[in-house]
Amino acid sequence: MDRPPVSLWYHFGVQHTGGERIAEISLEYFKAYDFDWLKLMNDYFYPFPEDLEGIKTSEDLKRIKPFDIEKSIWKEQLKAIEIIAAELKRKAYFTDTVFDAWQTFRRTLAGENLKWLMDNEPEALLEALVIVNNNLIAYCKRSLSLGAAGIFLSISPSYEIMTREQFLKFQKPFAVKLLKEISSIGKMNTAHIHGDDLYFDEVLDLPVAILSWWDRGSNGPSLEFVKENFRGCVMGGIDQKLVSRNTLGWLKNHVREGIKLGGRKRFFLASGCSIDTWLYPGSVRAVVDTAKKNYNFLPHTN
Repeated sequence: MDRPPVSLWYHFGVQHTGGERIAEISLEYFKAYDFDWLKLMNDYFYPFPEDLEGIKTSEDLKRIKPFDIEKSIWKEQLKAIEIIAAELKRKAYFTDTVFDAWQTFRRTLAGENLKWLMDNEPEALLEALVIVNNNLIAYCKRSLSLGAAGIFLSISPSYEIMTREQFLKFQKPFAVKLLKEISSIGKMNTAHIHGDDLYFDEVLDLPVAILSWWDRGSNGPSLEFVKENFRGCVMGGIDQKLVSRNTLGWLKNHVREGIKLGGRKRFFLASGCSIDTWLYPGSVRAVVDTAKKNYNFLPHTN
């Protein structure tokens, strides 16, 4: 392929339904816009311990246990993966989205209590993170065995979310372990570096094939900088905040700029994060058509 593969994604908001419907919607979306690969969204949340509404204390943290992923709500995502893998076999790759162990606590298990737990119960939290991470690793291995080409792992080393010290203690070690465990079985393993103002120097050594982040945001860093400092591929070029509420002509120029920034090698053209669900379908088609039909202007460099 003499151009960067292109894809965009958003959350469908159908986590209340089953895996068959998730597969149907995801494949419909993929085919409607003629993407080159599919980022399968995963909006099934980590299961709560029985009779626990939220983790607030060290005693609550002890309620976190290993469990059989095939007997949890995650079985629905695995069902979707089986269907999608059969449909896209030898046609296109797809990745499966996973939120790292720390974000798993932040999203539901501990929520507003997580900062207090980091400050006041760090050892108990670390022990619970080990268990959650092991459950995530088991899930990732099963996902890849069913046909996903890679895990799209979201982590959040960002000033507005946590301090650098907290990231290095509570998040990075677990992300590294997970990525190492799946490094040999995922062609498209991707670390999505989530946030606005990132500790990007702390993720350049992650054992992963692709880095994804909001490169067109005000704080970057640029695609060029990361390619110079990371041996794998980069993913970006499109500002997810600008895909909606701009004209098609403006958007096509934005895509051409993104292609120039990414260059000809080691580059996937994509949004820096999820795009809006309510956007005009013609905007997505403009991104894909521009990527596929207006690439030869780029000089053979980079």
